[in-house]
Amino acid sequence: MNWITNYVRPKISSLLANREVPENLWIKCPETGEMVFHKDLEANQWVIPSSDFHMRIRGRDRLKAFFDDGAYETIELPKVAVDPLKFRDSKRYVDRLKEYKAKAEMDDAVIAARGSIDGLPIMAIVQDFAFMGGSLGMAAGEAIIKGFETAIAENRPLVLFAASGGARMQEGILSLMQLPRTTVAVEMLKEAGLPYIVVLTNPTAGGVSASYAMLGDVHIAEPGAVIGFAGARVIEQTIREKLPEGFQRAEYLMAHGMVDMVVHRHELKATIANLTKLLTKTPVDIAARTEDEPEPAPATAITPSEPQPAA
Repeated sequence: MNWITNYVRPKISSLLANREVPENLWIKCPETGEMVFHKDLEANQWVIPSSDFHMRIRGRDRLKAFFDDGAYETIELPKVAVDPLKFRDSKRYVDRLKEYKAKAEMDDAVIAARGSIDGLPIMAIVQDFAFMGGSLGMAAGEAIIKGFETAIAENRPLVLFAASGGARMQEGILSLMQLPRTTVAVEMLKEAGLPYIVVLTNPTAGGVSASYAMLGDVHIAEPGAVIGFAGARVIEQTIREKLPEGFQRAEYLMAHGMVDMVVHRHELKATIANLTKLLTKTPVDIAARTEDEPEPAPATAITPSEPQPAA
């Protein structure tokens, strides 16, 4: 043994050894197969630059892009019983929750936060699909209800970003009970005269799409989002018919009156700000318009037609 064996050879081996590259540095576009550097994708709000495909976005990243200057304050959420049914499938439910809490770095699938967009105070609720598919359990239901209650108490319009596979099966009937409870919270907000805007993202399915996600004053969908109660394959097997092309996609639903508009993620903030100002009758700051921006077209009054005599 000498210095060549003990020092030089290990040094050369370490230099020539294959270095492991993290798998998440490059992300593949599901439509085109193009590989996009994760930093570029993050800077573009997780929209593939070339194909405009909208990737799923984490809840905190969405809030940061949505609120003015990325500043927001999360509200304290109620504590609920963990694993009330002592559920177990391939693993214990409590162990599954611990795994997702560590992986997603959040307590459950819903974040509720206050902030402002274009200077207007707003309450936002975001479902994060990274936490058990955004499924609606007791904790998520309580978070949504607390968000609505806070919006009412602080007189703030509410924007909800839906992203869910439906109810959380590990909580059984207790999960399903969140659907009527959140529906009541929606009615309380409307009775208070506050706007409720829903943004349907990919995917919005199951009981969530059959309750609070479809009870907004305005329904906005992101391009290509899958929205519906049951999956297309289940529907085809049930009715034994081939479904139309693009069935349950945002564009198809807008064409058939289920969604009010499909808005690119980059335009969501401005669109929601304008809608909120209209719904709250907040005056628009005309002086803030740039000189290059064209003057808006004058509104045209619609005169009701004369009633036709009965035949």
